[in-house]
Amino acid sequence: SEFFVVVSGRAKVTRRGRKVATLGPGSFFGDLALLDKAPRNATVVAETPMEVVVLGHRELIGLIEDVPGFSRKLLAGMARRLREADAKSVQ
Repeated sequence: SEFFVVVSGRAKVTRRGRKVATLGPGSFFGDLALLDKAPRNATVVAETPMEVVVLGHRELIGLIEDVPGFSRKLLAGMARRLREADAKSVQ
């Protein structure tokens, strides 16, 4: 029920026990679960001490509605992840 933006540190993303990504400063996660109310499809675990910004549903929706630059960055990040997942499914 929260959206996270990594300020500092590093975390790994796993799905079904397999590492699928590494997150660092500027990365974000939790967006899909908040936007479509579906269960999370990955696990994120800190690999180093981290500082994150945490937003609830209301705050995330407020940013999307009020800050066009944030919305573009969020959509670009989601598009990148979709493209990467699509490329892996073809291999």
